[in-house]
Amino acid sequence: MLLKYLLWGIIIYYLYKFVFGVIIPVGKAANQMKSKVKEMQEDQLRQQQQAEQQKAPPQTKQPTNVASKDDYIEFEEIK
Repeated sequence: MLLKYLLWGIIIYYLYKFVFGVIIPVGKAANQMKSKVKEMQEDQLRQQQQAEQQKAPPQTKQPTNVASKDDYIEFEEIK
């Protein structure tokens, strides 16, 4: 009977060490990796958007060279 409890105690001890020494740190590392990957993707998207904004010049109104009726002066050459 005492040997049975001792054996169960040893099994529980090693199971505890395994869970808190291997499984939980691996889970934390996986979560950190996911957050880092997400952060890198957001940075890459932000940089891509900035590059697109720099590529495309801002559109401004271009002046039209169409002369209106008031701008036109008719003249005749005098000899």
